[in-house]
Amino acid sequence: MKTRSVIVIGAGLGGITAAAHLAQRGMRVTVIEKNPRPGGRCDRISRDGHHFDTGPTLFVMPLLYEQEFASLGANMREVLDLQRVDPTYHLVFDDGSRLNLTSDMKMMQEQLEAFEPGSFPGFLRYMDEGHRHYHVSVEKLVNRDFRTAFEFFSLRNLPLLFQVKPLANHYRNMASYFRNPRLKAAFTFQDMYMGLSPFEALATFSMMPYTELAHGVWYPRGGMYQVTEALMDIARRAGVEFVFDTAVEQIDVNGASARGVVLADGQRLEADVVLANADLPYVYQHLLPDKDLATRMTRKRFSCSVISFFWGVDKPYEELGAHTLFLGDNYKENFDTITHDLAMAENPSLYLHAPTRLDASMAPPGEDTLIAVVPIGHMDGDNHQDWGDVRDRARQEICRRLALLGITDLQEHLKFEMVYTPHSWQKLYNLVKGSTHGLCHNLTQLGYLRPSSRHPRYHNLYFVGASTHPGTGMPTAMVSARLVTQRIMGD
Repeated sequence: MKTRSVIVIGAGLGGITAAAHLAQRGMRVTVIEKNPRPGGRCDRISRDGHHFDTGPTLFVMPLLYEQEFASLGANMREVLDLQRVDPTYHLVFDDGSRLNLTSDMKMMQEQLEAFEPGSFPGFLRYMDEGHRHYHVSVEKLVNRDFRTAFEFFSLRNLPLLFQVKPLANHYRNMASYFRNPRLKAAFTFQDMYMGLSPFEALATFSMMPYTELAHGVWYPRGGMYQVTEALMDIARRAGVEFVFDTAVEQIDVNGASARGVVLADGQRLEADVVLANADLPYVYQHLLPDKDLATRMTRKRFSCSVISFFWGVDKPYEELGAHTLFLGDNYKENFDTITHDLAMAENPSLYLHAPTRLDASMAPPGEDTLIAVVPIGHMDGDNHQDWGDVRDRARQEICRRLALLGITDLQEHLKFEMVYTPHSWQKLYNLVKGSTHGLCHNLTQLGYLRPSSRHPRYHNLYFVGASTHPGTGMPTAMVSARLVTQRIMGD
């Protein structure tokens, strides 16, 4: 019997994981990646002894990671050297007041009661809701592959309307637990992981602050890129072939099937199955001939983008914890500006990551490695945004916020700066509109309503990654890979 061949376009986490699954099942798998390294947006930059994760910097939802590594025949805690991060975040507000999110319930009680007397019982009830939302959602939504409308809109799923509050707004739902707007912000900012505004997100996403505190935020020694390297090791041991620095120009289709791919140099590669891990809107726009479907894809809601600064500095800034988040009191205006105006807010909320607090090898001795992330709107269709101006204003806002912690000399100790703007994300990783989280996760783009993992016309063309089900994120990319593998093997 002839061994079926698969070409995977893109070596992001979804592509690597799917390739490993397929190879383990006896298929001959080749992964074509345009960049010199695997990982996609979960990339790594190293310069002058400083090491930066370009994508996610938090290892969250560890139970999901554990499940997916196990499905590949690997023990997560053997392939990754994980340490728990607690407090998970150091939150800083406009007046300099602070809230450290921690699994230490006594410390949480003291802090929350200082912000809002009587708020701790509300917090416990919110965690209880998050517990329900997490476990029901993972079992009945995340881990299921909805291939038909009937599977999604069935009577058996009707209880989900009451179990996970998909019709309730996340921020408005917070009124049931807290009065203080800073506490409401402290337990909804995680919606940004899905590229969403808490003022548009489903109350279902209370599952995120719950899993962070209940299951922990973790850090793999060596950085988040260790996840990519662990998956690469599994894939290579399964026999997957990787080809780097090679761009796919188009997917070769004929009638109702895909025959393979055409590379940028004109070379044609044939395969029985094509699996695209490139950004889904990019695949429809640039690799396939059907412009109607491409136009429909561009009309969907896209997630926000970010400006990321990567700084090597010649002294340590111990005032910064591993994960510091500055939350502006103009919380709603922040998100309205990002989602509606496609711009950067005045007094933007922003995040700083100091990986050397967790792993000294991320910077030379006596120095520091810093990553600053400012959420902004994605690129507009007419490219009217002046990214140089936005970059400079974002840098000023970061420096202004650092002054709240007594850090006023960053510029004097800066060895170098690298910056990713929405245009960078688009150019480096083919992310349409520079949207760092792919298609957003509003109600009409979840479950069966999210783009299918198989093309509607070409029966052997499949998709994996952030813009397919179950959605964006490193562990969910691995879930997406397992689900699409099951579909390929069953079709």
